[in-house]
Amino acid sequence: MRISVIGCGYLGAVHAAAMASLGHEVVGIDVDQAKIDSLRAGRAPFFEPGLPELLLEAGASGGLTFGTDIAAVAGARVHFVCVGTPQMKGEFRADLSYVDASIAALIPHLQPGDVVVGKSTVPVGTAERLAVELEPTGATLIWNPEFLREGFAVEDTLHPDRFVYGLPTDDAGVVTPAGDAARALLDEVYATPLADDTPQVLTDYATAQLVKVAANSFLATKISFINAMAELCEATGADVTQLADAIGYDVRIGRRFLNAGLGFGGGCLPKDIRAFMARAGELGVDQALTFLREVDSINGRRRERMVDLAREVCGGSLVGKRVAVLGATFKPNSDDIRDSPALAVALGLEKQGAHVVVTDPQGLENARRAWPELHYADDVLDAVRDADAVLLGTEWSQYRELEPDVLGGLVAGKHMLDGRNVLDPAQWRAAGWTYRALGRP
Repeated sequence: MRISVIGCGYLGAVHAAAMASLGHEVVGIDVDQAKIDSLRAGRAPFFEPGLPELLLEAGASGGLTFGTDIAAVAGARVHFVCVGTPQMKGEFRADLSYVDASIAALIPHLQPGDVVVGKSTVPVGTAERLAVELEPTGATLIWNPEFLREGFAVEDTLHPDRFVYGLPTDDAGVVTPAGDAARALLDEVYATPLADDTPQVLTDYATAQLVKVAANSFLATKISFINAMAELCEATGADVTQLADAIGYDVRIGRRFLNAGLGFGGGCLPKDIRAFMARAGELGVDQALTFLREVDSINGRRRERMVDLAREVCGGSLVGKRVAVLGATFKPNSDDIRDSPALAVALGLEKQGAHVVVTDPQGLENARRAWPELHYADDVLDAVRDADAVLLGTEWSQYRELEPDVLGGLVAGKHMLDGRNVLDPAQWRAAGWTYRALGRP
């Protein structure tokens, strides 16, 4: 099938390449010429494992093309809208200008029977409004939220854990005939993963829009819960890692995402829970989500606490102290520095007078552009040289495997601050290091 993907950022580029790998003829559209040039050359404009190979393979076969002219979508039967919905400056609300612009640009090129598939994360009520705007074209809107994990986005697109279709319904809540036809067409696009018995949830627009933000809010709550427990552990001398292991055996709770540390960041969880709160306020049900304010607050407090720990191990003052921060991205296997906890801590250290040196396997270029006031090192050994303290901010595998004896010969002070609770305290202490982590004695 010929399909189009509007917006070739993180979500769109991965989706376009993945759909082409399934045998579809895909055209990706974006207003950023530099991004399009990179994608045409088979180069991903961001780091995502497996994506460069998909781009080269699909480009060589002729099944994947990119451009800036929206007219290139002509002939496509299914159009995926994959543009960003960033947080508005100074507000919690989501900025829908890119979504609205994409729909407006697409409308003149739609034909009756076409299907427009919304994948962007939007406040509930957006799909209903857009469906009305599309009515004169004869095209049908399906809301099909994405659930990608950075670092695993290719796998999550080709082998998703579920599909959610938000379909148009009549006043009785029954899917309309146009909705049934649109669903059948989208099923053709996803025929390969559906053949693997991927669960499919068929629902209305409102529920489909809420699924993504509800899922992200639950994950953020689980992370902040264990970080709140870490605060109690610090006050009592308990070990939050052992606590998480113990409660994680309960099948009702589970161990995943019960990892105390610097908390969550990135381009989804922080802005999505804030937009969720803002939309709840607009709907007059803001009290239902007041707990998310504390989730957000706990997340911020963890960053501040790590700065406090660094100051403690440096003798009560960070002025003139050299601190190496291992990690700039918000998570490993990504070059995304948006709302990075590691960088937030680095900036907090710098504001208190420390000389901060940041290193990262993939995120240095982005970090240098965003925060030029910090210092950077391409190599971890250069970063830690003569450091008074070393702080692990992103749990890259190469940092988890560092040898304390090797680092011990380079630093000025053997103080390890494990911001992700992934190192073995006994190993580091046996090598003569002071080991500190959030929620652990």
